[in-house]
Amino acid sequence: MLAFPLDPAPQQVHGDSPVVLAEVLRDGVNLAIWQRQLPLHVQGFANSLLALGEPLAESLCVELQGMDDDPRLPSLAAGFADLEGYQGFVADVAWLVRAFACLVDARRIGLRLRRLDRAMCPRFHVDHVPLRLISTYSGAGSQWLREGEMSRSGLGNPASEPVVVVDNQRLAAGHVALFKGEKWLGNEGRGIIHRSPQLAPGESRLLLTLDWLG
Repeated sequence: MLAFPLDPAPQQVHGDSPVVLAEVLRDGVNLAIWQRQLPLHVQGFANSLLALGEPLAESLCVELQGMDDDPRLPSLAAGFADLEGYQGFVADVAWLVRAFACLVDARRIGLRLRRLDRAMCPRFHVDHVPLRLISTYSGAGSQWLREGEMSRSGLGNPASEPVVVVDNQRLAAGHVALFKGEKWLGNEGRGIIHRSPQLAPGESRLLLTLDWLG
């Protein structure tokens, strides 16, 4: 009887250049992380926004006509436009939208920007989308697991979750990550397992997510 080799476990890649994000397009990679340092003026804006303690929950559908089309985000966090660094923050988000769209040849991107003071998705889970960009501008970042660190059959069950997540499997503020989900062709049953971080009382985070809509 012939023995067929098992598919290798999906891999996670990271680097300090944005070119690493393209690695997520490869078969066998379900997470790519650009370990960037935020520009000081963008970081300052995000910190100032959180310090105000005001709610923020925005959702936009960004339409792009072509690869060179600059995303227009005139309403994004407009209530905080008087904070120093606002224009730089909006320009940074627009750059991420354009880069994400170019990577997957998208014409429509779903954008969500939220101030969170609790874990949005506290249990380890997989996303039922093709690809999602996640970046925390300020505060604790998302946590993820390598293949085999948790049984997929136990997703949603607190008793099945690992007690400790190692530090190098947590995104830092400013990092940009592409999470491959269950609806990416060929990635069924291999979506990256992740969760929102637990926040201590008084902590908050500024979270950006981008989804490929078409």
